[in-house]
Amino acid sequence: MLASRTPVSLHHRIVAGGRGKRCIGGSERKRGRAQRRHFTQALESLWSSSPHPRPPPPAVARSEANPSWQPPPLENAAFEEYYKVQQIVRKDEWHTFMNVLRKPLPATFRINASCQFYKDICSKLENDFRRSLEKVSTEYGEDAIRPLPWYPGNLAWHLNFSRKELRKNQALESFHEFLKHESEVGNITRQEAVSMVPPLFLNVQPDHHILDMCASPGSKTFQLLEMIHQSKEPGLLPGALVIANDVDVQRCDLLIHNTKRMCTANLIVTNHEAQNFPGCSLAKDYSETYQDTCKPQRLEFDRVLCDVPCSGDGTIRKGHDMWRKWNSGMGNQLHLLQVNIAMRGIDLLKVGGRMVYSTCSMNPVENEAVVAELLRRSGNSVELIDVSDELPELIRRPGLGSWKVQDRGSWFQTHDDVPHNRRNVILPSMFPSSKSIEENHTVCDDVEVNVDHTSSFLRNRNIDEIIKVNHDMDGVSTNSDTSLDYNLNIMDSNFPLHRCMRIVPHDQNSGAFFIAVLHKLTPLNGSKIAEVTKSQHALARDTIMQLQKEPEPGKKQSKNILVHQDHNVSEVSDDAELLGSQQKLRMVNQTSKGKNLTEVETVFNGVKGGRAESGDRMKLQNQSRWKGVDPVLFFKDEVVMKSIISFFGIKESFKLEGHLVTRSADADNARRIYYISKSVQEILELNVEVGEQLKITSLGLKMFEKHRSKDGCSCAYRLSYEGLPLLLPYVSKRILYASPLDFHRLLQYRTINFAHFVDARFGEEAASLMPGCCVVVLREGHKNVDSVSMDPSTMAIVCWRGKGTMNVMVSPPDRKDLLERMSYRFGFMTSKEDDEGPYHKINGSDQGR
Repeated sequence: MLASRTPVSLHHRIVAGGRGKRCIGGSERKRGRAQRRHFTQALESLWSSSPHPRPPPPAVARSEANPSWQPPPLENAAFEEYYKVQQIVRKDEWHTFMNVLRKPLPATFRINASCQFYKDICSKLENDFRRSLEKVSTEYGEDAIRPLPWYPGNLAWHLNFSRKELRKNQALESFHEFLKHESEVGNITRQEAVSMVPPLFLNVQPDHHILDMCASPGSKTFQLLEMIHQSKEPGLLPGALVIANDVDVQRCDLLIHNTKRMCTANLIVTNHEAQNFPGCSLAKDYSETYQDTCKPQRLEFDRVLCDVPCSGDGTIRKGHDMWRKWNSGMGNQLHLLQVNIAMRGIDLLKVGGRMVYSTCSMNPVENEAVVAELLRRSGNSVELIDVSDELPELIRRPGLGSWKVQDRGSWFQTHDDVPHNRRNVILPSMFPSSKSIEENHTVCDDVEVNVDHTSSFLRNRNIDEIIKVNHDMDGVSTNSDTSLDYNLNIMDSNFPLHRCMRIVPHDQNSGAFFIAVLHKLTPLNGSKIAEVTKSQHALARDTIMQLQKEPEPGKKQSKNILVHQDHNVSEVSDDAELLGSQQKLRMVNQTSKGKNLTEVETVFNGVKGGRAESGDRMKLQNQSRWKGVDPVLFFKDEVVMKSIISFFGIKESFKLEGHLVTRSADADNARRIYYISKSVQEILELNVEVGEQLKITSLGLKMFEKHRSKDGCSCAYRLSYEGLPLLLPYVSKRILYASPLDFHRLLQYRTINFAHFVDARFGEEAASLMPGCCVVVLREGHKNVDSVSMDPSTMAIVCWRGKGTMNVMVSPPDRKDLLERMSYRFGFMTSKEDDEGPYHKINGSDQGR
């Protein structure tokens, strides 16, 4: 028992000692290197002799406990039946298709072309890892690692082994560590290959405003940010803007975490239902927006990425649970939500803009049926464009022109074939016919107000809840395969759905994906939609009355549906009650006809759990701020700004006024100050004017942080390492230029006494600085000092000039990244002990290491 406790105690003593010495300008008693080494060796010795063995992996444990245990089979009869009927692949390739689905998905990743060291990373992949992995090529094929031929610039790479094999194979250990580290600092993004495709078809330009409607976890958002930053010069921001939105607060946190690696001032993260994303219009009447030649400002986007929530069966190769959980009702239930989200995206799209609709599903009800309905509702305002000449090396197949719909084990070719009591669940828009389904939705002033009870379902998330929702539509046919006529003629769609793209797994050893590219020709016809709204209101009221008089058969057999929206759980007992709650919402919207667009939008933001609430709650939510979200305030303290400008010598060409924001309620005592681009500034000003309709959870690039040092610094704020690359070309004071050896030692040891620098002149310059934050720049060769800060490959770090030491203020992952670059460029060797150990200072005995 004593042996198991001792290492913990030693560990705490070591870490506590290290933390104490990291205090800026501290004068506490130092622990000698011999003593530190003694503690470290004792710690390692005791851990290595620990009597507790590492537990076996779960699969091994299960097999040992139960020798007859076998992993669950990768099969689902309903899945095979469904996609055989839909004919998503030819009969002669069905077995190949299914065999590939049962194989693990190869790992893929993408290099961030806008990162500072992407050339070093590409070189390391080509020259080091590609050669070292040749010895495992016989096991995984000719090319263990290769660039994806269709991705521009060889920035995306394909591995002939799965993520599980990458973790378990010791021959791949160093490569796996490389991927983990580079991903942590934002130099690469591990992402499924087919997931990289939709942003490429957006054809993003440097001045575009882009909306990612369902953005979490953020890999596509990160890809969009790479595109807008790729061609920028040091110290300059692109004119483009990305707004990344997600309905779930926790997924917004994940989105923020993943996009923070980009260190961008051109991103806003919002938390809204995508189908009710606010338009922030200043027009009293939405129709005036297009009548006035000088139309009022509102939120509009040049590009919209509409990667909607879906059943996710295209990811079945990496999520084997999908084999057990899949049923056709999953797609049916999400269809209307997908239509509503995409219609809102079209409404927010500028005339001449491009929207990409995509899913990771193979189900035509979620794919071609949705696109066909978008074309029906939009009339001649939107066209489905042919992009077959773009990315020619990407193997893709045309969209389906015909399909059938399954419900409760029965197949239907048209909506007329659907039983009367199921027509409110199986909608006309699910079928390939050219009939409109306007009786199934209501629009007010071009704002889609369908509120489907599945509005909070998210991609590849809460699958168990989706299955509960689809209890009555599980898609398991009671018919035998022999009774199915797979060659039955199905009504074709009149729309050019062959212009859609289907990516199937066995074409290029990937997952499955669906992509459609839409181009907006003219504004949506608001008057026509208003007429539909008026004519269909009576039908909706009659339907409610009929359902109240005639309860739906099978009502008793249905289970409660759990609906998660805004973290509130409501129970809907059956389809009739669900439809009633939806129709009530539509009736409330009808009474709002003629009111301001803002009022209509906020009415539906106020709906909880798919139910309409009382009229007194149908008001604009939190005019000043959103509950539970920190406010976004412009930083206007001129005294502080002048102090920062004077202390660091920031040039006048770098404007701070109007570009600094804080999330602190007390702006005068802000702990962190963020820098925003001009495009983000304009959106924030608009949001203030319309009553803060946008619920902003994150924005901007952290530029300055308040410090609490008592070293006598005249400026209350220090620089943030995240914002240094943008600000460095404009800083004229408090810059030191270090030799490669001293720069490497600073990164390695983190705190160095002035007298212990190899370059004595550098130590004298550091000692002559006033206490406070400073920048240390790596000076390579005989480069001119003025040109160093403008070179995008320049390495620079934020440091603190203490009483007698220089202290590095860079996070451990970023510091490790810089050490890797130094090692690659100059051949420096970094001691693992020094790299991972606690913070310490160098004494005289350290020189010469």
